[in-house]
Amino acid sequence: FTTSLTSKIAGIIGKSADAKKYKNQAENIKLAFIDEFITPNGRLVSHTQTAYALALSFGLLPDNLIEKASNYFAGDVEKFKHLTTGFLGTPLLCKTLSAIGRDDLAFMLLTRKEYPSWLYPVTQGATTIWERWDGQKPDGTFQAVGMNSFNHYAYGAIGEWLYGHVAGLNIDPENPGYKHILFSPHPGGDLSHASVEFLSMHGAIKSAWQIENNKFIYSIEVPANTTAKVTLPAAELNNLKVNSAPISEELKSKSKQIGNEVILKVGSGKYQFSYPFE
Repeated sequence: FTTSLTSKIAGIIGKSADAKKYKNQAENIKLAFIDEFITPNGRLVSHTQTAYALALSFGLLPDNLIEKASNYFAGDVEKFKHLTTGFLGTPLLCKTLSAIGRDDLAFMLLTRKEYPSWLYPVTQGATTIWERWDGQKPDGTFQAVGMNSFNHYAYGAIGEWLYGHVAGLNIDPENPGYKHILFSPHPGGDLSHASVEFLSMHGAIKSAWQIENNKFIYSIEVPANTTAKVTLPAAELNNLKVNSAPISEELKSKSKQIGNEVILKVGSGKYQFSYPFE
């Protein structure tokens, strides 16, 4: 991943020779990884949630084995009904599950309250992220003081998935600095609402959704001198209201229906999208 990223950075700043060098090196690393750690049936030698999350998210699998490895990954989560990851795997866990189309499992992990989970510490009165999933045990006793910080943000990396996937606020790599913003909310689990706000160099960016009376209501704020792409889940263009009124012909001409999603292009301003949502 680091080598591929270095290749992309080199290309952006005009270092074409370095870009080619690191791209080739990344491809060789991938081939070595496949040869050493992946069976012909897509199973990783280290058959763990962390191993699959890393391999899938870092693009280390051949195309013909991605689906099989994804199934092994999802199957492991389904088997345990909880996360088994540590500092390295946790940041990528829900993000990778969503990437392979298993939002159901990602939200299951998010909302679990039993140990190990993000919400277990909350049931124990936590207001910070712990170093260990069970820093304080159900009976009130503590883990060994040598490794038991109660303010240790590593597992808080779930925040990236919450902000970018659930609440739906993302940067566009082709237009850095939030000059062009990607809004793509993903409701799921038992959540009835989610919201996020980010103060960019252009101004405040907001993304907030709620489900109310079988209606999906999505509000965004696009700062001045920026543009945005909005992807609405489980939506139909003809049933869409914008700021409490039927979508205008002008905005409709800039929108399209792809499967069960509606994609719109908007300029700066405040928008509220609403439509029936089962």
